[in-house]
Amino acid sequence: AQALSIFGDHSDVMAARATGWGMLFSGSVQEVMDMALIAQSATLESRVPFLHAFDGFRTSHEIRKIDRLRVEDIRAMIDNRMVQAHRSRALTPDRPVMRGTAQNPDVFFQARESVNPFYEAVPNIVQRAMDRFAGLTGRAYRLFDYVGAPDADRVIVLMGSGSETAEETVRHLASEDEKVGAIKVRLYRPFAVRQFLETLPPTVRRIAALDRTKEPGGAGEPLYQDVATAIAEGAADDLFVNGAPRVVGGRYGLSSKEFTPAMIKAVFDELDNERPKNHFTIGIHDDVTQTSLEWDPDFDTESEGVTRAVFWGLGSDGTVGADKNTVKIIGEETDLHAQGYFVYDSKKSGARTISHLRFGPDPIRSTYLIRKADFIAVHQFGFLERYDTLDTARHGATLLLNAPCPADEVWDRLPGSVQETIIEKNLNVYSIDAYDVAREMDLGGRINTIMQTCFFALSGVLPEEEAIERIKHAIEKTYGKRGEAVVQKNFDAVDATLANLAAVDVPATATSTLERTPPVPPEAPTFVQNVTARMIAGHGDDLPVSALPVDGTYPTATTKWEKRNLALEVPVWEPDICIQCGKCVMVCPHAVIRAKIAGEDALDGAPEGFLTADARWRELEDMQYTLQVAVEDCTGCELCVEVCPVRDKSQVSRKALNMAPQLPLREKGREHWSFFEQLPETSQAGPTGLRFTKSKDVQLLEPLFEFSGACAGCGETPYLSLATRLFGDRMIVANATGCSSIYGGNLPTTPWSVNRQGRGPAWSNSLFEDNAEFGLGMEIAVAKQASYARILVDRLRSEIGPELANELLQADQLDQEG
Repeated sequence: AQALSIFGDHSDVMAARATGWGMLFSGSVQEVMDMALIAQSATLESRVPFLHAFDGFRTSHEIRKIDRLRVEDIRAMIDNRMVQAHRSRALTPDRPVMRGTAQNPDVFFQARESVNPFYEAVPNIVQRAMDRFAGLTGRAYRLFDYVGAPDADRVIVLMGSGSETAEETVRHLASEDEKVGAIKVRLYRPFAVRQFLETLPPTVRRIAALDRTKEPGGAGEPLYQDVATAIAEGAADDLFVNGAPRVVGGRYGLSSKEFTPAMIKAVFDELDNERPKNHFTIGIHDDVTQTSLEWDPDFDTESEGVTRAVFWGLGSDGTVGADKNTVKIIGEETDLHAQGYFVYDSKKSGARTISHLRFGPDPIRSTYLIRKADFIAVHQFGFLERYDTLDTARHGATLLLNAPCPADEVWDRLPGSVQETIIEKNLNVYSIDAYDVAREMDLGGRINTIMQTCFFALSGVLPEEEAIERIKHAIEKTYGKRGEAVVQKNFDAVDATLANLAAVDVPATATSTLERTPPVPPEAPTFVQNVTARMIAGHGDDLPVSALPVDGTYPTATTKWEKRNLALEVPVWEPDICIQCGKCVMVCPHAVIRAKIAGEDALDGAPEGFLTADARWRELEDMQYTLQVAVEDCTGCELCVEVCPVRDKSQVSRKALNMAPQLPLREKGREHWSFFEQLPETSQAGPTGLRFTKSKDVQLLEPLFEFSGACAGCGETPYLSLATRLFGDRMIVANATGCSSIYGGNLPTTPWSVNRQGRGPAWSNSLFEDNAEFGLGMEIAVAKQASYARILVDRLRSEIGPELANELLQADQLDQEG
């Protein structure tokens, strides 16, 4: 693969399918609990180890109302005799045996075949376990569960969370007399051919086997091959009276790519063709090999009785935590079914989060993102300038804004396109200054309780008084361990919220001249404009295959184009008391505080308010020192203020750096930063006379690791910035997978940067345990190149000149000069 992805598909599970383990798949949160018990029961009886698989993120991170297993039901599913037999086979000096011997050609083959009876018995054992489970709980499963029309002529076969969406779609289409069906694979290994063929409706003409993985070079993906083989064996045994159905394969949902009812309908539509496309993809636009199927994004199968809500928040502002509590309140305290799913990118705290909540009277099988929301909450007002937050709002929906102003000023602060959408969709708009309420209640930046209270007040999911009572009960459960004072602050915030919530008057026409900020500035490179910008804007799903690098090679130095504007407050420099120690520059996790020295001529044309001070170096007496902050890249962690050792003697609360609101500083800060970037950089090889062995000097060097996606206040990234200041123009980085590879090498933008000569760190990523070998390979390669260069210099001595050749070969490379 061209890259790593932490998101969900079946690539890892399919890599394990040749191990001989049984594989049982779950498609929902309820099934995860149920299949775990069934797998445990089956493995004890069959003596075959089991891998119980479910989709990462889509299932593992979903919150859904379920029926919990009772302890007595768990006890009834486990046969004590099987447990005792299993433990009797353990290695012990009391009954010494050997396992894992090295065998020779004379017996290995025979021994390998000796396990056949165990694997042949597994399907029946698993089905018996499922039947016992159904008798105890009322929830019935089969090795292959069929849903749809009994006389279906088109059937799709799949497993995992996609099978939930498939069931929802099939039931909808079948209610409109479409002859379609779906088979949900439960037991994938061993693949029970007989039971699979028995599950197929006898009328089936075409089958699509859908795989959530890709195996380049194979005749097809794993499930497709299993289904095709099963059909071929059935045909060979004359099991199909009307002829064997045609089987095609398709790929979907890699790396948690959306898989919606519209996409499933597109697959059924393709199966309606006499010769449906084989080895197709669904959910992407493949303009290179034309594998993709087109789908209608407006096709919808969700019930009208379901309430759908979408919440836009900022990582660590409490939005996700509050939404999880909301799901639990409704799911546990009412008869409604509830579902919560939370979309994150891979950036650390401070990134955008989008919560998708559904509530309804019937079980919810919609394992895909909300497309038509009844309620939208934007917890960060700045998102309205950057993202199309209202795209999923249905006509007449409710919009809740956390606005930094009174309700009667909100309309004039909205971008024109947002106003037009509100009017066009007839949205009901409400606002609250949640941060102001949080400050009054001494909650800092945690607005979760406030916004949650607003949701219950506006959505009508619960009666208002009951909702307030439930919220306070949840607060006690969540914060009780932190003490009564914390609980009371949150209680007070709930009570204060409704008094501060107000409706926003919506006029008949849009009045704003404000425009949504483009994802990147117009001077960004072509690739950043055409590809990166679309990912930043949340439209990466729309990029075609041709837009992406075939080998996973991406440009560095792209974080500088993504101005996230996360900080509510940023540091402001006070040059009159600054001692120019460089501690703030060195400790800044995102390299947003920079220092430079410049002559008077270089400062000609400086914008108004651009601050400088006389440089405090003996070697640089005629130079000016300036400290600048990239206000749009700052995360507001305040480490710079904390580390600053200077205090104004006449006003002890005043330091050389002090926090101030970001918004009033943004425009000027952008202008100052642009001018600052044009000032000459200090070079280690330059004529300054500095040795760059202490932070006061090193602060003047350009970092080639900047504006990363690390958490605000990260303690790791300053060391990377320091390393790149010292020798970034000749670094090759072998980065193991972990936090540093995510904040350092995660799309859409990457922080490893380049200097004005285009030089900078080259970076590549290895998996966890391979990093030492990975880095060693790079070192060996560099050493070999250096060795070859020395050979070439020696061989070309007569052309280079003996004196220069000797200088090159004998140069001391222990310092910058060498």
